[in-house]
Amino acid sequence: MTDVPDGAPVVVALDVGGTGMKCALVRPDGAVVHAERHPTGAERGPAAVVDTILDVAEGLAGKARAEGRTPIACGIGVPGLVDEAAGVAVWSSNIGFRHVPLRELAATRLGLPTALGHDVRVGGLAESRLGAGRGVGHVLFVAVGTGIAAAHVVAGSAAAGAHGAAGELGHIQVRPDGPRCGCGRPGCLEAVASASAVGRRYTELAGTPLTAAEVADRAAAGEELAGQVWREAVEALADGLATAQALYDVETMVIGGGLARAGARLFDPLRAALRERMTFHREPRLVAAALGDEAGCLGAALLALDRLE
Repeated sequence: MTDVPDGAPVVVALDVGGTGMKCALVRPDGAVVHAERHPTGAERGPAAVVDTILDVAEGLAGKARAEGRTPIACGIGVPGLVDEAAGVAVWSSNIGFRHVPLRELAATRLGLPTALGHDVRVGGLAESRLGAGRGVGHVLFVAVGTGIAAAHVVAGSAAAGAHGAAGELGHIQVRPDGPRCGCGRPGCLEAVASASAVGRRYTELAGTPLTAAEVADRAAAGEELAGQVWREAVEALADGLATAQALYDVETMVIGGGLARAGARLFDPLRAALRERMTFHREPRLVAAALGDEAGCLGAALLALDRLE
């Protein structure tokens, strides 16, 4: 690093996933000045994950100071149910968190004002302010990966809901006779249209294990079965997005996550299917997320800056 102003402010930002943590030092203008990744190690148990989060955050703050920067806040995004007002990770299936006061723990360890947010909501915050939804007043960010979740962002602020559970779009029932979801109900959107569901469906029908990306490739190459599986997923996703538009009436839907990497193979048929489902509702602009896997860190930093203000 060169030409670093003395004491230049940065935010310590962590995006904690079930497998890995994306971590960064982020300037108030959204520029990432340092990034690193660490395994979450969820198999070690939630207490060990908390220790890792705190150690990594403390290490980032130390690195910032060593480079002449001043850490001014810490932002952390985690999956599951998050009580952002209380700063508590209420529940997470893939990390094992149960009522972890993570904001207080991090603030005590680092001596910095700290914000705790939901991973998809902070991603939506970043895409709304810095990415594909920039300049738009009403945005729905939809992450379509292993599961499906959304963030409704209005005027740059993501709604958490009364209990921290807003945006669980993946658990809208779109196929009552469909496969059972991990939540226990049959036919949830994420049981039919997530990246993991696409791969699972093809494997069930063909007996050959494939990822969603491989199914998309085979569908594009003309394989009939892959095309069928892909169309089923796109139609279900369009049903879910049409329901979301009826509820939220947004200007722009930003689609991120693993499935969005299919590009035009997803967006062209999805736009057409969504358009068919519009009656009196305004059709939203459907765009791909722009920030990639940096969105979580950037959004965690933005949340921390908001808390400072």
